[in-house]
Amino acid sequence: MTDLKTKAEKTRERLLTAASRIFAEKGYQDSTIAEICEQAQAKFTSVNYHFGDKQTLYLEAWRHAFNQELGQHPPDGGVSQQAPVEQRLAGRIKSLIRRVADNNSYSFAIIHKEMAQSTRLLADILEKEINPQRQQMFGLLRECLGQDASEQQLQYCHVSIMGQCFQLLRLKQMQQDRPQRTLPSDLSDIGAFVKHVVDFSLDGIHAIRSQTLPQRIQV
Repeated sequence: MTDLKTKAEKTRERLLTAASRIFAEKGYQDSTIAEICEQAQAKFTSVNYHFGDKQTLYLEAWRHAFNQELGQHPPDGGVSQQAPVEQRLAGRIKSLIRRVADNNSYSFAIIHKEMAQSTRLLADILEKEINPQRQQMFGLLRECLGQDASEQQLQYCHVSIMGQCFQLLRLKQMQQDRPQRTLPSDLSDIGAFVKHVVDFSLDGIHAIRSQTLPQRIQV
C-alpha cells in the first residue's frame, strides 16, 4: 500500500468518525461540512473526493458507526448459538443496551435525531442494515413464546423490549442536553439495567406463553 493511499484512507476514516459524532449531536440539518472537516483535520474538498456530497457522507457515517458498534458489542452478546433460547435472547438484549449506553456509539443517536427531524435519507440503509438484526430478534421471541403465540403478541413483545432499551437512549440524551438536571434513573450501573430488562422481558414472555399453552391443550 502506497503512502498516498494510506493517507487517503486515514483521512476518510477521520471524516467518518467526525461526521458520525457531529450528526449524532446535531442532526443532519444543523451539521456542517466545515465543522466536520475541522474536527477531522481534513480539507473541505476531501468530502467531495471521498463521498461526493453531504447526503452520502451522512449515510456512510451512519453505516460506519453502526458497524463499529457491532464490532465492539457483537449482537449475540457473546452467547453461543447452542445455548438455550432464553440465554440467547438475554445476550441480544445485553448487546443492544451496551451499544445504546456506549458513549462512543452514535448510530442510535443519529436515528433519534432523524426521528425528531426526518430527512428520509436513512430509510433504505436502515432497512438493509437493521432488518437482519430485527428478524433475528423476532426468531428468538417466536422460539421463546412458542408457535401458538399470535403475531400480535410477537410484535408487542418486540416493541416492549425495544422500548425499554430506547428509554435509556432518551435518558442519556436528556443528560447530555441538561447535565445539571437530576434524572429519574441512574445510568451508571448498566449491568443492573441489563439484568432488569432481561428479567422483566423474560417474565412477561413466560406469562404470555402460559396463557397460550392451555388454549392449545383444550383444542
